[in-house]
Amino acid sequence: MVLRKVLLDQTISSPIATSAFYTGVSLLEGKDDILQDWREKFVNTYKTGLMYWPFMQLLNFALVPLYLRTTFTGCCAFAWAIFLCFSRQSGDGTATAALTWILDLKKRLPSSDSKSQGK
Repeated sequence: MVLRKVLLDQTISSPIATSAFYTGVSLLEGKDDILQDWREKFVNTYKTGLMYWPFMQLLNFALVPLYLRTTFTGCCAFAWAIFLCFSRQSGDGTATAALTWILDLKKRLPSSDSKSQGK
């Protein structure tokens, strides 16, 4: 039953939700071609979702107590929404682009060693 739910989610819900996100944001921004971002990023975002969501759902059903499952899924969805927003603004829909951006940001931030040396 769980496997069937995950399969249906990834084959039906995920493509619809991802498409709605990219086209909806483009529509709200008033872009002339509301499908441009969808054409450029949908496939990569869908593949990334296939790596993320089944794993999160497996954790949810296997390890999370029933009374915490909604909260866990909400936290996972919040992290996914952050990824989608990043992909929409500056990424290409891949986890690699997001991780590269995070690692580059870490390099640009002043380290705690440089703060303590300035005192």
